[in-house]
Amino acid sequence: MAVRARQNSYVSQPVNPEQQQVQQQRNKRKKSIITAKEKMLYIAFIVLVCALAVTILHKQSSIQQTTMEIQKIESEITELEKQNVNLKVQVSELSTYERIWEKAKELGLTLNEKNVKVVPGE
Repeated sequence: MAVRARQNSYVSQPVNPEQQQVQQQRNKRKKSIITAKEKMLYIAFIVLVCALAVTILHKQSSIQQTTMEIQKIESEITELEKQNVNLKVQVSELSTYERIWEKAKELGLTLNEKNVKVVPGE
């Protein structure tokens, strides 16, 4: 009997087929463990993705700031164009022949046809 007890204690294979399946599943799980190199690659990939995400966000924010500056400049341009139109209207009103004649009379100037010279082409 002593011999049988020793033989039973050294037996490593289970007799039951269900126990064999459980042991095979454990062996499969052990084989699927991620190695250290794979972990390093995964970490490097995650760091790369995060760095790219931060870079994209930074670029988008700088594009948005530039767009805002462009809109401000465009609004200033439209205001200046309106002012230019108003000034052109004022110039055309102030440069009429009647107004110039009135100003000349106020300053005491008279029209002397002997002093008038006609320039051709204008």
